[in-house]
Amino acid sequence: MYPDLSYFLHDLFGTQPDNVFSIVKTFGLLLVIAILAAAFILTKELRRKEAEGLLKPVQEKIIVGNAATPVELALNALLGFAIGFKALYIFGNFSDFQIDPAEVVLSTKGNWIGGILGAILFAGIKFYDKKRQQLPKPQEQVLTVHPYQRIGDLTVIAAVAGILGAKLFALFEDVDSLMAGKISFSDLVNQFFSGSGMAIYGGLIVAFFACFYYLRRKKITPIHVMDGVAPALMIAYGIGRLGCHFSGDGDWGIVNELANPGWIPDWLWAYDYPHNVINSGSNEFVKIEGCEWRYCTRLSPPVYPTPVYETIVCFILGGILWALRKRVKIAGMLFFIYVIMNGFERFWIEKIRINARTEIFGIPTTQAEFISVMLMIIGVVGCVVLWQRHRKQAASTG
Repeated sequence: MYPDLSYFLHDLFGTQPDNVFSIVKTFGLLLVIAILAAAFILTKELRRKEAEGLLKPVQEKIIVGNAATPVELALNALLGFAIGFKALYIFGNFSDFQIDPAEVVLSTKGNWIGGILGAILFAGIKFYDKKRQQLPKPQEQVLTVHPYQRIGDLTVIAAVAGILGAKLFALFEDVDSLMAGKISFSDLVNQFFSGSGMAIYGGLIVAFFACFYYLRRKKITPIHVMDGVAPALMIAYGIGRLGCHFSGDGDWGIVNELANPGWIPDWLWAYDYPHNVINSGSNEFVKIEGCEWRYCTRLSPPVYPTPVYETIVCFILGGILWALRKRVKIAGMLFFIYVIMNGFERFWIEKIRINARTEIFGIPTTQAEFISVMLMIIGVVGCVVLWQRHRKQAASTG
């Protein structure tokens, strides 16, 4: 396993782990790759849909030649403060940053002098940049903006909203433990401001509504973008699960007590996740003999490597969605097919995946099982409604 990049470089070149490259965490790196892959696939699909006339560019008016406004200066000063506040603290506490960059970045720890200097620098840069472009009389310009040119904004919105939603939904899974007194409120806060503990469905749900709102505001038909993003989401989910597997973040299966049939590689049948990133949890962890590094535990007995199973299934389903994207002509249908696939895949993987169980409407289940069932229902209902609407429209036009 590779909890961070230094362990991967150790396998490649024999370098010592826990060096400066340990700031690049495997899960975070694969998450970024997943987001970029989704953005690339969606860009291609939005270009295609615009060429087919399903999406159209919009005209936007902008004013050029104005001086920097107080709001612009304040926003840049705030950004500069945040960067300087963290950067100077990280410089003086690099060892803490190596262990858990997310905990340092998301916490309230920082350096006030660095923050003030950063605020002055960023506000000054904005002021002089606008001053250089200022005109005696500001002018109005009309720009043509294509839907695929919004991908950058959509990616940032989806990333921020997705991480926030994933963190919040992960906290909901521990509410029962909080009410029972097994964990404290401060434990939940620490979990939120850490690099681990995320519920993927929470990220998908919150990101969906945030992006839907953005598309409506920018006068882009959401239903065609939803169809375009369906293959991208499935592929990105599979890549993200590789991050879970290679980092060993605890999203693995239950203990596999069955005998290997012989034709499946041992690591794919049952895996012990050596050098996993969490070092503790509900499984039985044992020390790796002779290991003196930061991450030196493995699971005993081994478990189902469910992230690998999900990656394989998601890549297959993503390929099916990609093959269907030009064949399914009813707008929105491809997205609801994706929703059904997503719910179906997650529901069955939960049967062999370790997860916190709770009661929802008196039924013992996991949060992911409940949401996956809801997604399958929503997907089926959506397909039926769209199909009936399509038949009515076809009948009315002869």
